[in-house]
Amino acid sequence: MTRDTQYTNHLANETSPYLLQHVNNPVDWYPWGEEALDRARRENKPILLSIGYSACHWCHVMAHESFEDPATAEVMNRLFVNIKVDREERPDLDKIYQTAHSLLTQRNGGWPLTMFLDPENRIPFFGGTYFPPQPRHGLPAFTDLCEQITAFYRDKRSDLEQQNQSLIEFMRNMHRSESPSADAIDSMPLDVARQQLGGQFDKTFGGFGKAPKFPHPTSLERLLRHWSATGGKDTEALDMTLFTLDRMALGGMYDQAGGGFCRYSVDDQWMIPHFEKMLYDNGPLLSLYSEAWAATGNPLYQRIVAETAGWVQREMQAPEGGYYSSLDADSEGEEGKFYVWSQDELHALLEEDEYAVAAARYGFDRKPNFEGHWNPHVYESLESVAQKTGNDTARVQALLSSARNKLFNAREQRIRPGRDDKVLVSWNALMIKGMAQAARVFDEPGYFASSQRALDFIRTTLWSEGRLLATCMDGRAHLSAYLDDYVFLIDAILERLQVHWDSDEMAFALQLADVVLEHFADPEGGFWFTADDHEALIQRPKPLGDDAMPSGNAIAAKVFGRLGHLLGDTRYTDAAQGTLKAAWNHIQQGPYGHTGLLVAVEEYLNPPETLVIRPGNDKIIWQQAVGNNYAPRRMCFIIPDEATGLPGLLAERKPQDKGVAWLCQGTQCLPPINDPAQLGEQLDTTGDN
Repeated sequence: MTRDTQYTNHLANETSPYLLQHVNNPVDWYPWGEEALDRARRENKPILLSIGYSACHWCHVMAHESFEDPATAEVMNRLFVNIKVDREERPDLDKIYQTAHSLLTQRNGGWPLTMFLDPENRIPFFGGTYFPPQPRHGLPAFTDLCEQITAFYRDKRSDLEQQNQSLIEFMRNMHRSESPSADAIDSMPLDVARQQLGGQFDKTFGGFGKAPKFPHPTSLERLLRHWSATGGKDTEALDMTLFTLDRMALGGMYDQAGGGFCRYSVDDQWMIPHFEKMLYDNGPLLSLYSEAWAATGNPLYQRIVAETAGWVQREMQAPEGGYYSSLDADSEGEEGKFYVWSQDELHALLEEDEYAVAAARYGFDRKPNFEGHWNPHVYESLESVAQKTGNDTARVQALLSSARNKLFNAREQRIRPGRDDKVLVSWNALMIKGMAQAARVFDEPGYFASSQRALDFIRTTLWSEGRLLATCMDGRAHLSAYLDDYVFLIDAILERLQVHWDSDEMAFALQLADVVLEHFADPEGGFWFTADDHEALIQRPKPLGDDAMPSGNAIAAKVFGRLGHLLGDTRYTDAAQGTLKAAWNHIQQGPYGHTGLLVAVEEYLNPPETLVIRPGNDKIIWQQAVGNNYAPRRMCFIIPDEATGLPGLLAERKPQDKGVAWLCQGTQCLPPINDPAQLGEQLDTTGDN
């Protein structure tokens, strides 16, 4: 993005890379805050609110076309108080105004989000997403729209006030519903979601629905858990999951040279991605591919985990330990330029035999699939490539490995896409969990060490005076944390503790849980997205449904249920039950849109299996007895005999000379088990296998 550095607006002191991209726009941008809101009230000017993020391609397009244009900026500055928001730093504002956009336009939102707000009460009265500089595709020119909006605000005040009142009443009441009794919670939504996902499944290419195709890890996790819950009988649920994971891993949405997944595919075949890479996609996908390997042993999934974790450690982890947020879709002003290849480049880099197998595998011998260039997408199996090229599969694999290394090393010399270097607690928590889960499943200490560094950074930099801060950039941490930050981090710590017990980490998780109960809980059940001492906004969101990530309430219900059973603390199980009751009507109305919450429903109806081991001197033998097969409802904690300060029921799990294990499902426990072999037999015949 070009900058006229002769002009600097009010964004100069911000930490967000996205906001700093706009600091030299001729638009007189303000960050969200009292200075801008007060000016709008004093001057009675509508607020033009623009929400985006640094890796957003169409945000860059609108910025280049309109926000960098002095003539457009003159119109915006004359008519509005202009506010820029990074949706990643302020997901509260994004949730509120995306909801308002959907209500006003009856269309889905997106980014850039362009909303026009009443200066007195910040209620939106018109909105859209991207607007072009000239009329096209049924959209008005942006400057013409600005003039029309101002005229409407000036001439139709009574109509506007009536619309505002209706909108705000609906938004403030949309989370209210009558809670059922606890015994009304049943398994019906689990079965309905299974059928709904089956109905949306693309049998040709995998995934759900048509392009654009998103990975939807919570939906795939639901199918995998459903297969497990049926004792392996629902093989179709497993097949849908694995087919989708295969197609994503072999498609162009996965970075075949460097590892890691892009945001989504623009086509049905997972061939051409929107090239941005987001931390919040790759963390859950690390977890999912690790679980799929535990369920199947497919070596493809192990490779995808290794390559994705390698990319994260190589490119997305700060020296201080935190994980960066995203990589841009664009480099040198062009989307995907960093990732695609010309024939001249391929022939110059690869030996003849390397090119032969790479061309057959990745389609380099076919028509270009991205704007005259080739984005690697797996077209042929290894066996087919071997047959076509006259090699055996071992030779094909060796040549492909050599070719991929050459492509990767050559790509490293290119101008990189922009990276958003801010550290967000919630997204870091998703990656911490993914790394920890991969460490446990594959017994890989390097993954665990990476997660440790990220957690240490959060505790050192973003935990202050008993509360979390949401974001940090260049050592500057600020903004009150949201529900997602707290509960995603608890979830990650519970996963880490199953790899390596740390009493101090457990105590930290309980501190986080106490903050959630004190500051985020709704007395009617469930949790608000913002704390009770957060800035007052036009709505206090209470997210229940899935979007790109599971909702905070879904993860809260799961982790509080698990903490309650692990520690024998009814405060936590009551909080989990209250969340499900508050969300029950929404779950029933659209089960497949609440797959995150369905995990908690499943564990409410069929409580998780908790296994606590005090191993004595035989930790490895006990670990071998447990194994690493797919057991989604099982929590296993191997607590060293010397560990102290154990909370709740854990304090009663005293060590014994030769080691001892306690196996419980919900509140029902077997007698203590002193023999690792006996434990292994018990796990094979009962519980979650």
